[in-house]
Amino acid sequence: MLLAMVQFTHIMDFMIMMPLGPQLMRLFEITPRQFGFLVSAYTFTAGISGFAGAFFVDRFDRKSVLLVAYMGFTLGTLACALAPNYEFLMAARSLAGAFGGVLGAMILSAVGDAISHEKRGRAMGIVMASFSLASVFGVPFGLYLANLFSWHAPFVFVGAAAAVNTLLLLFYMPSMGAHKVNGREFPSPIAILQTIATDKNQITALGLTIFLTFSQFLLIPFLSPSMVANVGFLESDLPYIYFVGGGLTIFTSPLVGRLADRFGKHRVFLITSLFVILPVWLTTHMGPTPIASALVVTALFFVLGNGRFVTSTAMVTAAVQPASRGSFMSINSSVQSLASGSAALISGFIVATGPNGRLLHYDRVGYLSIALTLAAMAVATRLRAVDV
Repeated sequence: MLLAMVQFTHIMDFMIMMPLGPQLMRLFEITPRQFGFLVSAYTFTAGISGFAGAFFVDRFDRKSVLLVAYMGFTLGTLACALAPNYEFLMAARSLAGAFGGVLGAMILSAVGDAISHEKRGRAMGIVMASFSLASVFGVPFGLYLANLFSWHAPFVFVGAAAAVNTLLLLFYMPSMGAHKVNGREFPSPIAILQTIATDKNQITALGLTIFLTFSQFLLIPFLSPSMVANVGFLESDLPYIYFVGGGLTIFTSPLVGRLADRFGKHRVFLITSLFVILPVWLTTHMGPTPIASALVVTALFFVLGNGRFVTSTAMVTAAVQPASRGSFMSINSSVQSLASGSAALISGFIVATGPNGRLLHYDRVGYLSIALTLAAMAVATRLRAVDV
């Protein structure tokens, strides 16, 4: 539950940028391409720090690394709250991402260390439910604060919540050093990379992360802008997307985790991935649509998209032995961050502003996302669990 609370602030900090897109593009007078750079700044620095963290995180107690990363993330988020212009915000997002890259890996590593493979699907469902809570409460509340005060306010809220969570981690999270073996010499950075590069199963796990992340984050940065520009939402209507979709995933994330433990993680992943194709196609092709109908489509995208991440995360954490899990998950987090940042950039280059402010070519983004979803399904069939 402590890790879920940390993940809540981490996810909300990342997600709140998406629905703030219409405001930021208007206030800073920036293009969709520049907004794509703003979103990707966080993920690119997260990717770099996650890669660097892979070479030392397994040397230390999980709690110690988590605390240092979380304090840096908190400072970066508060810096976002103070940003007076586009350039300062870009730098602050980069700082928050630099610590967020290590933070995400440590959360998943701690879950993998503490929970057996047979029960890990349910545990991942609980931690991933923080995405749902960020959607159903965090993002709508953040948008409410942004509309009531300014776009700075959501980052003040996240930073304050993160400061409280830091104290809870300090006093209530137990030390987690079981992955450290007495007398064991930790491998060099080159040895770590060689181990991953020569292990087909770990390469497969990274491939799954890349395809899955690309398929999801091609769509997400311009979901809110497209709803305003193409579907007919008001900016004040955007919280409904996250309230409805996130509200449903609060219940479906743990449910998908339990189903994965019972019927097999691969099977449940393939089913959710196949079914998510329909809402992806509908979301990227919608024109003027009644709000209720549009919310049904976006809710399906949230539920099924989140469901495939619950199962895939449980599969990836089981692709490596506990002694090397921190290093591998840091590399995996780095790959995920770089993939999501690249996806946001690619979307920014594909999507364009047309007459009357409409977003053009979002349908092309949808087709690319569907192709990558099918690729992720093919890769997942080759992944096996070694930590059982």
